[in-house]
Amino acid sequence: MSDKKTQDKKNENNQPEQESRRRFLKNSGLVTGGIVGGSLLGSFIDNPFTKDKTTSDKDEKSKKAFTETRMFFTRFEDFYVLEAAVERIYPEDDNGPGAIELGVPYFIDKQLAGPYGSNKFDYMKGPVQEVDVASSYQTLMSRGEVFIEGIRKLNAKSLKDHDEKFHELEGEQQDELLAAMEAGEIDLRGVTGTTFFNLLRQMTIEGAYADPLYGGNKNMMGWKMKEHPGIRPGYSDLIEEEEFQVIEQMSLRDYQA
Repeated sequence: MSDKKTQDKKNENNQPEQESRRRFLKNSGLVTGGIVGGSLLGSFIDNPFTKDKTTSDKDEKSKKAFTETRMFFTRFEDFYVLEAAVERIYPEDDNGPGAIELGVPYFIDKQLAGPYGSNKFDYMKGPVQEVDVASSYQTLMSRGEVFIEGIRKLNAKSLKDHDEKFHELEGEQQDELLAAMEAGEIDLRGVTGTTFFNLLRQMTIEGAYADPLYGGNKNMMGWKMKEHPGIRPGYSDLIEEEEFQVIEQMSLRDYQA
């Protein structure tokens, strides 16, 4: 028997098995509109209809990680210094959580990773004036560059004075270095220490009270401490009330299904 005839014979014998497999795949949804097309196939092919409780628990735990990821800071040590610094500016106390628990470091990271951090919409050409105004931003460096320079010089100063990294120091020692930075006593390249500190403090406060959509004010805890209602569409049902009304907080996320 020729090779062609032998192959045709094999195809005829396998045809019922192939038709049966096609029906199974079609009925189970593995081909059309199902899970084929990605790595999910390998995970579910054994039993595509079983929901594993362990997997579900992992998914629940990973939900909080979506906003708690670094987009700008590529070095762990830089981020550790940032965490320690913002926590000293906005510490945890009897009134509520501090900057770290509020997610302020991740808020700052995301802001620096975007147009704000690169000064995309700002005029960034000379001349640069030296003015003694606390809120003035007089430098040709972007905010992202200012943060990298300030944080690394803060850590370098800590290593020089205390032989320890900034985030490893006691709180009082960290305060001393931050005060020196605010006073402009720590030399930075291309920008004053005062400018860096003021920017750091400003963004720390913004991260504590901005809408959680932007990465800070985690679980609206900053608003809850202030009894601030958040982003609400209106107050027509409460405007006639004479007593102070404590209203449940709402975020921009509540308007986005």
